[in-house]
Amino acid sequence: MTQALFYLTAFVAVMTAAVVILHRNPVVESLALALHLCTIAFFFVLLSAPFAAIIQIILYAGAIMVLFLFVVMLLDPGGEGKAGKVGRGQLYATILGAFALLAALFPILVGYEPSLPPTPAGYGGVESIGTLLFTDYLFPFEAASILLLAAMIGALYLAKREID
Repeated sequence: MTQALFYLTAFVAVMTAAVVILHRNPVVESLALALHLCTIAFFFVLLSAPFAAIIQIILYAGAIMVLFLFVVMLLDPGGEGKAGKVGRGQLYATILGAFALLAALFPILVGYEPSLPPTPAGYGGVESIGTLLFTDYLFPFEAASILLLAAMIGALYLAKREID
């Protein structure tokens, strides 16, 4: 059952990625990207990492994709949604990249299965991530929070200066 769900989700993920790459309408591309990010969240569920799945949906499929859609709609007010002409160089680079990807995936496609160690108890849960975040990775976590706070204060300062 899990393997069938994996293959179904993988098929949906590949198809939505193809829509993101090949479709000409940027709004459709953004919505396909949102669905693709949801399939990645389902992969996390299949890997027994529910916290990562929830963060994937809330952060990427929710907040970031809303931002993408707003930007796309602001930059394309006429609603044409027409991308530029695809040149021959871009087409050849795409075909070359597709063959390189297939060559890299060849061992997986022919049935190679690496031996993986079993996942530890509590893997991907809130408790294990919180424990790592506040023990082993406390300094990088605090440094990132201070950096984000400084960026927010700088943005507020620049916005206030333009109003006055």
